[in-house]
Amino acid sequence: MTRLALSRVHFPVTTLGPGRRVGIWFQGCSIHCRGCISVDTWAPGRKDTQVGALIATLAPWLGCADGVTVTGGEPFDQLGALGTLLRGLRTAFDGDLLVYSGYPRERIAGPLAGLAGLIDALITDPYVAEVGDRLPLRGSDNQRLHLLTPRGQALYARLDTPNEHAKPRALDLMVDDQGRFWMAGIPRRGDFAALQALLVREGHSVLTSEHPG
Repeated sequence: MTRLALSRVHFPVTTLGPGRRVGIWFQGCSIHCRGCISVDTWAPGRKDTQVGALIATLAPWLGCADGVTVTGGEPFDQLGALGTLLRGLRTAFDGDLLVYSGYPRERIAGPLAGLAGLIDALITDPYVAEVGDRLPLRGSDNQRLHLLTPRGQALYARLDTPNEHAKPRALDLMVDDQGRFWMAGIPRRGDFAALQALLVREGHSVLTSEHPG
């Protein structure tokens, strides 16, 4: 039985790929990008989950989802679990599979060869706070979108063009089973700080997982 360290899952996610998606966040990251908005997913451990049981839990969502997005944390830090999860999803699900990694593609070329046909679109490379953020689905413009299947090409090719007008980005607001609110998506520079300041002015106490950078 293959196990993975899981941070959280959610449906629907509308900000990390086209359509209504199942979001799967791996727990644990060895990259630690300065300015990361998901520091809470860096530490190892958290929920230790059997991959088959996770896919069974997701089954009701998979029946009405357009795609699945796997992020983290760093999915390629749990390569065995990632492969088992993607193979299980391919069997159970007809939609597209998008995976995020903070590693350059060149560094994970070997593991990727073993996952051929399982990932439709892959976004790679570390977040770099000093560069722009005009590209859809990416936190910084150095990050690359790789279209690995014909389905990925059809769905994601239009999302590889810079947004010259820097339109505001939507975020999904969610609440977990412990009553904690969190957001999914890729905010622009300063969005979290602006939200925090607004809520503080309204008398709320706010903590975010954004890495100071």
